[in-house]
Amino acid sequence: MPEATPMEAPKGSRLMASPLARRLAKTHNIDLNTLNGSGPHGRVVKRDIEVAVAGGGVEHELVAHMATSKPPVGRGGEALPDARLFYNEGEYESRPLDGMRRAIARRMTQSMSEIPHFYLTIDCNIDKLLDARRSLNRTDENLKLSVNDFLVRAAALALMKVPQANASWAGDALLYHHHADIGIAVALEGGGLITPIIRRADEKQIADIASASKDLIARARNRKLTPQDYEGGSFSLSNLGMYGIRQFTAVINPPQASILAIGSGEKRTIVGANNAITVATLMTVTLSCDHRVIDGAIGAELLGTFRQYVENPITMLV
Repeated sequence: MPEATPMEAPKGSRLMASPLARRLAKTHNIDLNTLNGSGPHGRVVKRDIEVAVAGGGVEHELVAHMATSKPPVGRGGEALPDARLFYNEGEYESRPLDGMRRAIARRMTQSMSEIPHFYLTIDCNIDKLLDARRSLNRTDENLKLSVNDFLVRAAALALMKVPQANASWAGDALLYHHHADIGIAVALEGGGLITPIIRRADEKQIADIASASKDLIARARNRKLTPQDYEGGSFSLSNLGMYGIRQFTAVINPPQASILAIGSGEKRTIVGANNAITVATLMTVTLSCDHRVIDGAIGAELLGTFRQYVENPITMLV
């Protein structure tokens, strides 16, 4: 195994040291300029001061530290400093990562690092959709359709009409899916997030989507999902409307190539064709696209088709 060596700051450059290292150096009367920092880009960190205070064996300690530490890597490939360098011990609680948090961190970092995201935003008038939902729920007391059930149906039908967007990146090929397998982001109690998938949502009526959604959400929150329930998929919805979020962007969940971020429905004024001002319930949605798979015009067509279904819900019911 090749021997690691401490990283030195370029001569004449500004000395880099963490705030904690500076305080410790002042306390122990240590000249920071005499130390070779073991942090990213030669930054002097707490451990360097501790080694200097202990005296001797500096090189050995630094070599060991550089060989074993694995700092997180930023989007540009530049290592990010350990957050603990910026805080005093005893002033925070450190909780080890569980498997789910590690998986979320790894996949989201990979997505933002490797997938060229671009975003498209549009407003949807959902007054007719809300009326349709109320009418259908009144027909059967056991029927509890949610707005999200309608949106899953609208997304599935839109993907069938714009099949170029129902695809995945495979390195040397694009995979065009025959069905719309829609993931729904589910927040878990105590933290964590998972995206179970409603398979073949394009073949399901809204009541079937509602039933499948309830089952997946219940099993997700009881941590009863199997990998077959959340692996793959061709598209996802992330809805933060119930939290009052008006608009946001979502991170694509690979191997999918797009995800739709749903904001809250709220009353807003709109200007009609004759400059007449009216009030309607508008919902802002933002589509995140993988530009390796979906170009701007395709993404816009998908989003426009989605809006047509949402604003004319009867077309989803036939």
